Amino acid sequence: MTAKVILNPYSNRWNAQKRWADAEIALRAAGVDFEMVVSERPGHIASLTEQAIEDGYSPLIAAGGDGTIGELVNAMGHFTAEGAPLTPLGILPLGTANDMAYGLKIPFDLGEAARVIASGKIRPADLGKANDIYFANNSALCIEPYVTVIQNRITWIKGISRYLVAAVRAIMDKPTWKAHLEWDGGTFDGPISLVYVGNGPRSGGVFYMGPHADPFDGKLTIVTAYRATRRGMFAMLPKAMKPGTGSYVESEGVQEFQVSWLKVHLDNPSPAHTDGELFSTGITDVDYKIFPGRLPILVP
Repeated sequence: MTAKVILNPYSNRWNAQKRWADAEIALRAAGVDFEMVVSERPGHIASLTEQAIEDGYSPLIAAGGDGTIGELVNAMGHFTAEGAPLTPLGILPLGTANDMAYGLKIPFDLGEAARVIASGKIRPADLGKANDIYFANNSALCIEPYVTVIQNRITWIKGISRYLVAAVRAIMDKPTWKAHLEWDGGTFDGPISLVYVGNGPRSGGVFYMGPHADPFDGKLTIVTAYRATRRGMFAMLPKAMKPGTGSYVESEGVQEFQVSWLKVHLDNPSPAHTDGELFSTGITDVDYKIFPGRLPILVP
């Protein structure tokens, strides 16, 4: 079958557009039969995805970053009949962080990534949902999407450094919430700084917010954390960049657990994101669920 490449030229602040020529060469060298379309405006990826599904293209290839993957996956979830198989997804990592590719062990080198697509090896990954929005890698409330709000405003710094600067600014602002959480196994009531919902382990290119999250385990990995002081939050920041021993999830006041569903209520509105893209700048209630093995992905 012919693949449909959906290119988001804005990914990595227009760097994806600059790298498309190399990506095209890589796909052709790998022997991938494809056609390419370009997203031209916000929301365009959804309509391009719908058209590609209707036209029978397979696989669909997200050429961009985590936000591109998230938009494409959300569209696939909505435009595919319930119970019907989703079209396989391929990834060309052209974004800033490429957290989803990292979690799936997809190479960042475009030649190697194209060969993964050409190999045709498919593995069914889990698909998350936040209210009515499907996501592939992660979602979060409270401090992490607050960081996203700040980094979206930063235009004078490129690359991963933008996330680090935004994180420092967010900690200095020290936003806090009180939460009521329910899940299949427990409840929580109290002050909270972070609610991370992970299908994958990494966020923002350097932060292992759900270090034990596995996109193939049929569960959402939840991390909740609270720090009462800026000093305490700064102390956790370097630990959030550790994927193994010494991770911030080992700290006092941090819990990491796996669930099939989660309901969140916050006393004050919080920003919220899925796959790094804000879907609200102020929300108080989010219902999360997982669809095990719903997303077929081309992997090494």
